[in-house]
Amino acid sequence: MFVLELTYTAPLERVDAVLPDHVVWLEGHYASGVFIASGRKVPREGGVILAVGDDRARIEELVATDPFSVAGVCEYRITEFLATKTAPELEAYRQQLPS
Repeated sequence: MFVLELTYTAPLERVDAVLPDHVVWLEGHYASGVFIASGRKVPREGGVILAVGDDRARIEELVATDPFSVAGVCEYRITEFLATKTAPELEAYRQQLPS
């Protein structure tokens, strides 16, 4: 699993101009099952996405296609972690520690 942390690098006016395309991009990855949660940071200086996957390179490729990345209005920090404990509703995403 991955935590994708976005930090805006441009004024909010530029971010907002690209926001509709970013939302369409998000919706596509929710539909494919890669994204399971997302939202704005408070204060509004970026956002956070929880993504499912085992391939960091694939996640990096995906992030590069975000309209925010393409427009140069944000930077991503990608953190991979093993979700070994989850709420019951997220049991399908639970992972095992490597042996």
